[in-house]
Amino acid sequence: MSRSTPFSSPFLLGFDQIERVVDRVAKNANDGYPPYNIEQLSDGILQITLAVAGFSITDLQITLEDNQLVIRGKSADDQEKVYLHRGIATRQFQRTFVLADGMEVAGAEMAQGLLRIKLARPQPQVVVKTIEIKDGESDKSKNAKGKGALADHG
Repeated sequence: MSRSTPFSSPFLLGFDQIERVVDRVAKNANDGYPPYNIEQLSDGILQITLAVAGFSITDLQITLEDNQLVIRGKSADDQEKVYLHRGIATRQFQRTFVLADGMEVAGAEMAQGLLRIKLARPQPQVVVKTIEIKDGESDKSKNAKGKGALADHG
């Protein structure tokens, strides 16, 4: 039995990658740590803010893997401290955001326990391309006379 999805329509050719991205995002959506905000600062400029209290800059890593922005955090656990109550989570995490084609990471900064990552969305340029239509009938008559490339592949 095959799985039917919105992208399995015969009119949506080449969208299987989008289906994989949607599946990947759905798997990552269940983890709520660390909490984050996504803001639109201006037209074409977005900012992701993650609450990373207890992490230093050296505990964090930001990478761009294909169209995925991956933020990883790993804090060294201090074995010498004895906690009576530990409510500030500094557990290891990985938060992934799938970026649209053309999105660029403009920079990242950390202040007061908040990691801010700016993203720029350049305005897409409209591309119109005219496709030449060749006359298939004239090609057949040429090939029949000179035993061209189509006759050889028979």
